[in-house]
Amino acid sequence: QVELVQSGGGLVQSGGSLRLSCTASGTDISTYTMGWERQAPGKQRELVARINDGGITNYADSVKGRFTISRDNAENTVYLQMNNLNSEDTAVYFCNAGIYVSSIFVARGWGQGTQVTVSS
Repeated sequence: QVELVQSGGGLVQSGGSLRLSCTASGTDISTYTMGWERQAPGKQRELVARINDGGITNYADSVKGRFTISRDNAENTVYLQMNNLNSEDTAVYFCNAGIYVSSIFVARGWGQGTQVTVSS
């Protein structure tokens, strides 16, 4: 199990930016795929972005061009830079670390979640 601690988030006006951080404790994340997911009130949790151990990224269509996921393996940290935020981005954001098993992502650890609220 990978222990992950999140930071960042908060309240921002529409069009603003935030950066989320997620740091692993006691685990080298360099071989893990790292990701961010979010859950808005009354909605299912959805994938926001992932970055694999080779640095290849993928994003939900709704955040492409606005969000950037990156990783610093030396710091055991993954980031989510969120720009041009809108009210649809309001949600609790969770980071995770995992591996692919038969092409299915299996999480090995989750962050505690952080609230992002975008006011219009």
